[in-house]
Amino acid sequence: MFELHYDPDWDMLVTQPQPKVLAPYYESEHYRSHTDATTSFTDQLYQRAKRFALRRKIKTIQKLGYKEGTLLDIGAGTGDFLIAAQTHGFAVKGVEPNAKARANASKKGMALHREVSEVSRTSFDVITLWHVLEHLPNVQEQVEQITALLHEDGLLVVAVPNYRSYDAQYYGSYWAGYDVPRHLWHFSKNAIVKLFGQYNMEVISVRPMLLDAFYVSLLSEQYRGSTGALPRAFWIGLYSNMRACFTKEYSSLLYGIKKKTQ
Repeated sequence: MFELHYDPDWDMLVTQPQPKVLAPYYESEHYRSHTDATTSFTDQLYQRAKRFALRRKIKTIQKLGYKEGTLLDIGAGTGDFLIAAQTHGFAVKGVEPNAKARANASKKGMALHREVSEVSRTSFDVITLWHVLEHLPNVQEQVEQITALLHEDGLLVVAVPNYRSYDAQYYGSYWAGYDVPRHLWHFSKNAIVKLFGQYNMEVISVRPMLLDAFYVSLLSEQYRGSTGALPRAFWIGLYSNMRACFTKEYSSLLYGIKKKTQ
């Protein structure tokens, strides 16, 4: 049985125990990040939201001052973000440990590495982790490895669920943002600042991912077997976003992180 334990030193929740082998937990056909399925209504909703989110992700990177250059996406899934970034002028590389997802990306002409260690030792202008950091075992070692690949003036973009959001409080153990045991770490804003601060990195921007509140609420309703899941999820997602206008604790947060200037 997996449980969440609060770590006061890091101001975050930690999944315990952590599986020694994670791969089997990603083999479900319902794990949408590794498939392009459009079979169910939720699949179709996810794919539509993903297409909309791709445009927002590119615009966010551009607003942070990076309109071209080299880009590495870690946890690239089926490659759609990399394809969008390439279309907008970036020279791209990607990392994806799941073989099925890599195969789907390959069908689209996007070859992905299996591990970060396979990426040639070059500096990237932009490195992105879209809802990936929470999955990484030995997270401190991997953050050190990732930041070493970032150009001195490069941008690291990290999107993670926020367990302090209203929708997390409302759904409790049914909150889809926990997704144990695939999610090993559950970050607060303080935890992100502390984690990357160890490697001379500073958070320069924190932005909400507004669509996540609705999609995560829908999944949470499904997890608890609710009837009328869609309308209730809409209202909980909307209320969560409205509350976050004051608390700044949105369902998911997107961090722009750079190396500290001397």
